[in-house]
Amino acid sequence: MGKAIELAVSELDTEMPRLIALRTKLINGILDKIPYARLNGDSEKRLPGNVNISFEFVEGESILLLLDMNDICASSGSACTSGSLDPSHVLLAIGLPHEKAHGSLRLTMGHFTKEEEVDYLLEKLPPIIERLRDMSPLYEAVKNKK
Repeated sequence: MGKAIELAVSELDTEMPRLIALRTKLINGILDKIPYARLNGDSEKRLPGNVNISFEFVEGESILLLLDMNDICASSGSACTSGSLDPSHVLLAIGLPHEKAHGSLRLTMGHFTKEEEVDYLLEKLPPIIERLRDMSPLYEAVKNKK
């Protein structure tokens, strides 16, 4: 454990800015490419490798299944409730409505995450969200009002 901490601290000055840059690219890319997406939490005051986004009119579990088919790992809840279908209690506590919390996606990056992987996610995620929304009667109603 001591050696792991020693290694982590020795790379802190380079690893944190790298993860923050990847996180910023991911957040901006998702928000730019996908309408009705919302960043959960502050854009700056968060862990360097953490992104949590809610997508209206879709279920998080459906997003996960389609991401998995593209070899992308993610979660729809908090790390402490992994395996549960309940929305994150943290998202509910910050006032996110239940239906929006259910459409959330948690993405975590770390030491081995490459920029190409962020690019791959930004390529695959928008059509996944669009596909799921095309099956949503709620989204259809929103589109018809425009």
